[in-house]
Amino acid sequence: MKIMVASDIHGSIGWAGRIIEKYKETGADKLLLLGDLLYHGPRNDLPSDYAPKEVIALLNEYKKDILAVRGNCDTEVDQMVLEFPIMAEYIYVTSGDLTIFATHGHHHSDTNPPVFLPEGAILMTGHTHVACDVIKDGFRYMNPGSPSIPKNGTMPSYILVEDGKAELIAF
Repeated sequence: MKIMVASDIHGSIGWAGRIIEKYKETGADKLLLLGDLLYHGPRNDLPSDYAPKEVIALLNEYKKDILAVRGNCDTEVDQMVLEFPIMAEYIYVTSGDLTIFATHGHHHSDTNPPVFLPEGAILMTGHTHVACDVIKDGFRYMNPGSPSIPKNGTMPSYILVEDGKAELIAF
């Protein structure tokens, strides 16, 4: 199974559209979204193409393909309009012998990994808006960053998981 991973869309219809285009282009079987789908949050400026109602409509078209976890900006109201589950704090995904612990990152992060993370696993988060791929303390930490509001000079990116391998790729 091939899985495309993205995070922190924050209501940007332009980036939601590009994510879906890339999802189709890669031939991925599932789209894993690491939270903060619709709202920009009080610390971020509005994305230039902020249109959460359009993002809702677009993502709902792919509801059978989407796996998602809850971000710190996602609410129960968001769950009421999205037709796929977004309220899980984390999910486990496997690819070959690879185990991925996917979460938004506001509770578990590279500096606060879950104690039950198996050695050699990938801790995959969003939240920081900083794309990265590092090995740390016996696990791999990956973050696709935020395409709509990237920080620290990182490029809008996504992660592609297939056959036990994960790769961070710039849009």
